[in-house]
Amino acid sequence: MPWFVKLETGLVGKAQFDAVIPAHLAWLAELERLGHRPRSGYWAERVGRSGDGAGGMLLFFAPNWAAAEALVQTDPLIQEGCVSWCLHEWAVVFPQPDDQL
Repeated sequence: MPWFVKLETGLVGKAQFDAVIPAHLAWLAELERLGHRPRSGYWAERVGRSGDGAGGMLLFFAPNWAAAEALVQTDPLIQEGCVSWCLHEWAVVFPQPDDQL
């Protein structure tokens, strides 16, 4: 199964963003339970999550682009309008695909 990357940029203030984090974390736990192996975080060099350019990244497995896009659109941060986002399929060259994360 290929890796996908969701890059996101915050659109709302910290209080509004933080109010959605519990639902976002529950969503990530469900992705883990379903075998998508999510790895999620925010850019450490930013102060807070609502500053200019603040954002984050999600790495996850999905069977194909359509499935990846459908999954991403169920993220509470997206559904609540907290982030803008783009999606990429990540072609891993190292380590060999059998040795991925």
